[in-house]
Amino acid sequence: MSSRILILATILLLCLSVAAQKTTFGSISGTVSDKAKIKQSGVSVALIKDGNTISKIQTDKKGYYFFDLLSPGAYRLEFSAPGKELYIKDPIVVKAGKKTVWNPTLKPLLQEAKTEFGSLEAQTQDEQGRALQYVNIVVMKDAERITGGQSDVNGQASLKVPAGIYTIRASLIGYEEKRYEKIKINPDRSTSLKIALKPSSIRMTSELTPGATTQTAISDNIGTPASGNAMKEIGSAHSFMPYAPPSPYTQPGVMMPPNRPPFNTEDYSAIKPNIFHSPLAEPLSTFSIDVDTANYSNIRRMLNQGFLPEPKSVRIEELLNYFAYDYPQPDGEHPFAVYTEMSVCPWNQKRNLVHIGIQGKKLNLSKAPPSNLVFLIDVSGSMNAPNKLPLVIESMKLLTENLRGTDKVAIVVYAGAAGEVLSSTSGNQKMKINEALERLQAGGSTAGGAGINLAYKIAEENFIQGGNNRIILCTDGDFNIGASSDAHLSDLIEQKRNKGVYLTVLGYGMGNYKDNKLELLADKGNGNYAYIDNLNEAKKFLVNEMASTLYAIAKDVKLQIEFNPAHVKAYRLIGYENRLLNKEDFRDDTKDAGELGAGHNVTAIYEIIPMESKETIPELDDLKYQDARISEAARKSPEALTVKLRYKMPDSDTSTPFEVPVANKTIALDKASETFQFSAAVIGYGLLLQDSEHKAALSWQMVKDLAKANLGKDAEGYRAEFLNLIDQAAKLQEKKFREDNRDFNKGY
Repeated sequence: MSSRILILATILLLCLSVAAQKTTFGSISGTVSDKAKIKQSGVSVALIKDGNTISKIQTDKKGYYFFDLLSPGAYRLEFSAPGKELYIKDPIVVKAGKKTVWNPTLKPLLQEAKTEFGSLEAQTQDEQGRALQYVNIVVMKDAERITGGQSDVNGQASLKVPAGIYTIRASLIGYEEKRYEKIKINPDRSTSLKIALKPSSIRMTSELTPGATTQTAISDNIGTPASGNAMKEIGSAHSFMPYAPPSPYTQPGVMMPPNRPPFNTEDYSAIKPNIFHSPLAEPLSTFSIDVDTANYSNIRRMLNQGFLPEPKSVRIEELLNYFAYDYPQPDGEHPFAVYTEMSVCPWNQKRNLVHIGIQGKKLNLSKAPPSNLVFLIDVSGSMNAPNKLPLVIESMKLLTENLRGTDKVAIVVYAGAAGEVLSSTSGNQKMKINEALERLQAGGSTAGGAGINLAYKIAEENFIQGGNNRIILCTDGDFNIGASSDAHLSDLIEQKRNKGVYLTVLGYGMGNYKDNKLELLADKGNGNYAYIDNLNEAKKFLVNEMASTLYAIAKDVKLQIEFNPAHVKAYRLIGYENRLLNKEDFRDDTKDAGELGAGHNVTAIYEIIPMESKETIPELDDLKYQDARISEAARKSPEALTVKLRYKMPDSDTSTPFEVPVANKTIALDKASETFQFSAAVIGYGLLLQDSEHKAALSWQMVKDLAKANLGKDAEGYRAEFLNLIDQAAKLQEKKFREDNRDFNKGY
């Protein structure tokens, strides 16, 4: 009798436990159909919460799906199937003890209609009819950006635009934004638009008090001049005019940046492209990751101004890494995942391209650690131009708008000396931060070293343990007093980087731009480097990509690729010339390498000559003391190469290794992924700009066709803009060819 009672009690407890679970949790279920109400089997259903995929299942033969034991809250459902549009239900709410039912209807993918294009021919000017250069022109439809560009030295901009009716937005720092509604673009026709901009209230000139020897750069309080040692020497004794006076170096009637030097003094480090290596002699290729994107936007600025970049200044890895690619998210112990793909090289089909992609783990910004930021802003005389200090101010205001109360910001400026103009301030005091930014003015020489020292000092004083501690340097890089040589700056940054403070470098302006110095600072300072040529780029880097820009998930990330000589006759790393490491550096944890931001992806591509290719490579002399023959184990291996990686967690000094083998399997080019083919187009763009000896059958049309066929979702329009840059580069290169080959004796 007692045993029966015990059994009944146990059953009762189990029932109560199950009932409690049912009461505590909820479920989501439903049936997936198409428009004809036919049940859809094999549909992939992803359940997502707070940006993380919790579970992924497929519908059964009757189109049914079911998620059980779900905690109450808001979720996101994504339904995907071949030939169907992605279906998203967000949010879908789960309640305790309740069954949530959702029956989606999937729509077929529409066949892409042939898009007809026309052109927008814009002429930009001020109220006096003088041409305005660098005007940002954006074509909008239903509040979405379709395409855009900048006006050239003649105030002109030509944009290829799909036929339709649009809103045109024109903006330039120092001028009021102007909108033109219902502008119609007809197929195969040009639409002309005259754009006249009025000056805005943004102050772009420095004023000198009679008898003064040094001009104030900022006020401690609104309306009160700065005083004391902290701001000593900031500013200059010169009065800056809003526009440069006519000179032999400026075109009459064209608005040029103020204080522009008469000659172009921009500095770039020359790139010597990587050569092919035989795996028999050099089986290892070692390099640091590079997340910088400055070269892409700087080249865009040059093309929009009407000239080509110096071929040896083109850094192909920065062109590649400007774009996001559809890599799988990491789901293991490491903070990033590795993606590989090998297919035929489009412009030399005797060779292959090996695509290596790294995808960083995404970060929910609402749960991100607090930030301790120092805005280090160059306010020297060379920054007195519309696309320099005023653009810096607007850029930092964009970032400030997205800060939380747990974040804090200090502002340090430098010119002839350095000073703190805003002590560390909570991110929810946005008005106070913006007022400090808006009071900045330009003038004086450039003591960059002093500014860097002070910024690191303030960052260390306000250091957040376990937080994001970072300096954001905004400058044209034209340091001219104090520690200004490459060696001095390199030593200075290397001394500071081990303090746990990262460095983001933002470059601005042109004419005296020092790309080589800024790249060096970012490389040595555990940081990243971008070039900001307009507010759209500032938004991309500081708002859209805020997590990857500001939050490091891994540092000193190194790659070492080991090639199998049985399958690879020769290999060449495309780009990363200034990130190469010795093979011994791979295991050496004292050697510096690049950082990876949250959600960031990094791409590297090798060009390889397969062993079965009849292409010859330079022969090597026989070795006297060792055997360089291919081993039997290498011949039997199905692997073409192995990707080896090492990284450190942000708070660690010890690296973690892991590796990913790559099979000797070449995918046909027409079967290669959208990611592979678009990245190949970007490589082609870089090779043509470099006038590379490896460009083989490359042409601008091939590059454009590859890119256009693989634009993907392109929500922000970055890839569509790339098509315009290809067109501009092709025209400029054709023009240069004609000029270089002109016979002046024939008078044409």
